[in-house]
Amino acid sequence: MSKQMKELKVTELTKTYGEKTLFDHISFHIHEKNRIGLIGTNGTGKTTLLNILAGKDSGDGDVQAIQQPNDYQIGYLSQDQLFDPELTVVDAIFQGETPIIQAVKRYELALIALAKDGSSEAAQRQYAQAEELMNKEDAWTADTDAKIILQKLGIETLHKKIGELSGGQKKRVSLAQVLIESPDLLILDEPTNHLDYEAISWLESFLNGYRGSILMVTHDRYFLDRVTNRIFELSFGQLYEYKGNYEAYILAKAERERIEVDQEEKRKQLYKQELEWMRAGVQARGTKQQARQDRFHDLKENLHQVNQKGQLEIDIAGQRLGKKVLEIKDGNYSIEQKVILRQFDLLVQAKDRVGITGKNGAGKSTLLNILAGRLPLDSGLYSIGETVRLAYYTQQNEAMDPNQRMIAYLQEAAEQVQRNDGSSIGVAELLEQFLFPRFMHGTIIGKLSGGEKRRLYLLKLLIGQPNVLLLDEPTNDLDIDTLTILEDYIRTFKGAVIAVSHDRYFLDKTMEKLLVFEGEGQISTYFGSMSDYLTQNKESAKKTVKSEPKQVQVTEKKEKVKLTYMEQKEWATIETEISELENRSAQLGEEMNHQGDDFTKLQQLQAELTSVEQQLEEKLERWEYLSEFAEN
Repeated sequence: MSKQMKELKVTELTKTYGEKTLFDHISFHIHEKNRIGLIGTNGTGKTTLLNILAGKDSGDGDVQAIQQPNDYQIGYLSQDQLFDPELTVVDAIFQGETPIIQAVKRYELALIALAKDGSSEAAQRQYAQAEELMNKEDAWTADTDAKIILQKLGIETLHKKIGELSGGQKKRVSLAQVLIESPDLLILDEPTNHLDYEAISWLESFLNGYRGSILMVTHDRYFLDRVTNRIFELSFGQLYEYKGNYEAYILAKAERERIEVDQEEKRKQLYKQELEWMRAGVQARGTKQQARQDRFHDLKENLHQVNQKGQLEIDIAGQRLGKKVLEIKDGNYSIEQKVILRQFDLLVQAKDRVGITGKNGAGKSTLLNILAGRLPLDSGLYSIGETVRLAYYTQQNEAMDPNQRMIAYLQEAAEQVQRNDGSSIGVAELLEQFLFPRFMHGTIIGKLSGGEKRRLYLLKLLIGQPNVLLLDEPTNDLDIDTLTILEDYIRTFKGAVIAVSHDRYFLDKTMEKLLVFEGEGQISTYFGSMSDYLTQNKESAKKTVKSEPKQVQVTEKKEKVKLTYMEQKEWATIETEISELENRSAQLGEEMNHQGDDFTKLQQLQAELTSVEQQLEEKLERWEYLSEFAEN
């Protein structure tokens, strides 16, 4: 008997928030192996939908809109994941209630206790009991998988308390938790935030081979394109479904909107004809004409039913910028004995596009604060041109009065703004161009979503007509529609732009020069795209590994002469695991040869094959390492 497919069904889901209707009787299914990207302008209800599916919120009314099997498990990575600060990392990660997760948790705690005091009888007894439970639940594979996830996400200190971690570390712990639990449905809200490029690449591969379903919101369009096979778009209370990845979505959406506009034009023409007929005073409008009159009224009611977001434009002139913009000479800066800048030189000229990227915690945002004049250098010279008019888009909004109305907030900056062509535009028109309909202009700020506040904050900065933009992680909170127009604005902006970002797509589209922070004051310069830099870096790493293998192996042999107990257990099963992966790889290749033109199935098989081959490569590397000590 074949295994029953697990799926989640949503039927006629409605949700209102104040005067706004987020969802108007939307319905959809999430099937096994779906990798769904959820797209929508800030404020359309993406996070609300995720919260409802995760059971943290509910739709309107008493109708049971969500149906799922009783044993259906959902894992949720939210933007505001909260852990008890007193919990250790290992307690936070292994919170799942399944017997396997609990067995792995007990085993990891026992290992920590044994590492602290190997001679303790209590610790030895705890370890023996944990090992017995691991055997009973057959949890060794789960433990190995968990260790790989933790390693790839850079989580090494399992004994630390959550309260001791940075915001980025907490986000990675949250991600590790949901991945390790391996639920039927993974709901991920911005999973790439706080990950470096290697971790993002690994996560792409991991999710492509994931056995369950995935629903995610992400601003990383490369990630979205490489992982998804369906796209859900929220727009004006409706949900539109598209097959394929982000590229396929862009093409299909353009076609859908073209058809809707054509249909709207036809309705307008028909309405005009009917209007002429109604006004002509046709004689004998009796019962036989009633149907036509009814049709006229139906057309009148349905006219303008195509909802269009309009074109978000940033047509705001900047102030004239002289030749001298920003310059640092022999700059040095440290914080808490950590070196951020060491004899650092930087010259920013008009029209420069400088992307700042690299390791988390290496000081990227600190450099922006120095350039914005918020932090002084420890030593060295920082100078700013006389004509410079800075706008600094920080990771946190400026203080906003939650009781202030949107239009009043913007009017603090200006009532009228000059366009590039010399004409003026009012604040109300700017709000509409920024996808805030006129009926929202009197809304108090406290009722806006987090993303809408970020969009409003960006608009206020641009109303000041700057000629130098400092952007700190602009892609984190802005929706894709806003980002697309911001990127186009940067392309035509006549001033200089310096942006801190980990978003490969954004950097590729907007930046011409990269400052790569490598830590400890080491900052390299690269002229070209982010993708080119990553490709070059990857090739350099491969050459380094190939040129120094013997030296690494000799060093390890001197330090170690035999396998540990756990490595012996791993050695006993690794050849079987390699054989299973090789068989699966061959099987997938054979299946692909028989798919014909079923492109969707081919994509799924290719994604799984990529994952299997990566696992196989890792196992072979591990076998090679273990084999050196297996005979000792």
